[in-house]
Amino acid sequence: MPSKDAVGAFDHEHTGAVDGALISADKVVGIAVYDAAGERLGTVDSIMVDKRSGQVEYAVMSFGGFLGIGERFHPLPWDALSYDESKGGFNVQHTADALRAAPNYSRSEVDTLDYQRSGAAIDDYYGVGIAHG
Repeated sequence: MPSKDAVGAFDHEHTGAVDGALISADKVVGIAVYDAAGERLGTVDSIMVDKRSGQVEYAVMSFGGFLGIGERFHPLPWDALSYDESKGGFNVQHTADALRAAPNYSRSEVDTLDYQRSGAAIDDYYGVGIAHG
């Protein structure tokens, strides 16, 4: 699992990382996310950082839809992701069907989501523990 305070050990050539352990947040946006079977699910739309600790808590993945119609946004706990250098993307250990049933939101909902309130349900779904509050 990637460290929350160092956004994984990314490949310098693909990400423009300053060193092997750090990456600019804007380089994370657009990286592909793959399911447990290795199928591409979507891409990282944004990352959510705890303002107090400075730690990355969620990667918000855009998933589904066609040309932006019906697209849903899934906050994936950072601890539920692992970076796969061979794919140049993140793996999440859930199937596409399991992700369809995961907490997900429209663009307007995810942009205004109260993660302090909703975070526990999201974390429980993915089986990770993040302290909220």
